[in-house]
Amino acid sequence: MWFRSPSAEAPPTALLVEDEHALREELRDMLTALWPELRIIAEAQDGVEALGLIAQHQPRIVFLDIQIPGPNGLEIARHIGDRCHVVFVTAYDAHAIDAFEKGAVDYLLKPLSASRLSVTIGRLKQKLTQAPSDLFGLMELMQARQPRAYLRWITANVGKSLRMITIDEVVFIQADQKLTRVVLADSEVLIKKTLKDLLSELDPEQFWQTHRSTIVNALEISSIEPDMSGRLVVKLKSRREQLPVSEAFVRRFRQM
Repeated sequence: MWFRSPSAEAPPTALLVEDEHALREELRDMLTALWPELRIIAEAQDGVEALGLIAQHQPRIVFLDIQIPGPNGLEIARHIGDRCHVVFVTAYDAHAIDAFEKGAVDYLLKPLSASRLSVTIGRLKQKLTQAPSDLFGLMELMQARQPRAYLRWITANVGKSLRMITIDEVVFIQADQKLTRVVLADSEVLIKKTLKDLLSELDPEQFWQTHRSTIVNALEISSIEPDMSGRLVVKLKSRREQLPVSEAFVRRFRQM
C-alpha cells in the first residue's frame, strides 16, 4: 500500500485507462474542465500498459475502463487492492452497478455525462484525505456474478519493473520456501502468491499437479515415463527438468 496523507499543496494525480482513444480524450477534456487542479500523469490503452504505469507513477486515482485488452479492468482492480482510489468506467448492466454500489466505489456509465462526472469528482475530493477502499471484497462479489474466469496473467516484480506473463508461457510452477517459482521456457521468476492460491485460480484442465509443491502446464508435457525406480516422471517440451509424479497424483497421468 502506497497511500500517504496528501499535503495541502500537492495536486491530486490520476491515471486514465481506456482503450478507445476518442473516449479517453473525452474523459481527459471533461476532467480538465471540471477539475483543473487534477494532474493527469499518464494514460493507458490496455491492461499491461496500465499495470506498468500504476507501478511507475503510483497515482492517487485511477479511472479504469473494465473492457480493455490484456488484463481487464476487474483484474487490474484486484492487483491494485487498496493502493489508490478507483473509478470504474463501464457500460455494464444494473447487476454490475449494484455490485459497485455495495462495494462503496464510484463508477461512470458510458456514454459519459458531465453532470455524473461532477458527482464523482465531489465524492473523490472527500475521499482523498482517506485511505483507499480495499477492492478485494468487491472483486469477489463481481466474480460471483460472472461465469468462472480462470487466471490469464501472472504479474512479477523484476527489479524496478513489473513483468506480465501470460498463462500459456508458463511451463511449470513450484513452491520455493515462502515464495513461488514460475518457470518459463527460457527464464523464471519468483512471486509472492502461494501455490495454493494459484491452484485455485488456474484452469484445472490445463494445469495439473504432479506433486503437492508442483503444477505443470499440460500443454508443455512431452511424455510421461517411469524412471529407474519405476516412478512416473513428466518430461517437458521446453525445459530439461523432469518432474516426478507423486503417488497422490499418479492416477491422472496414468490415464493419458
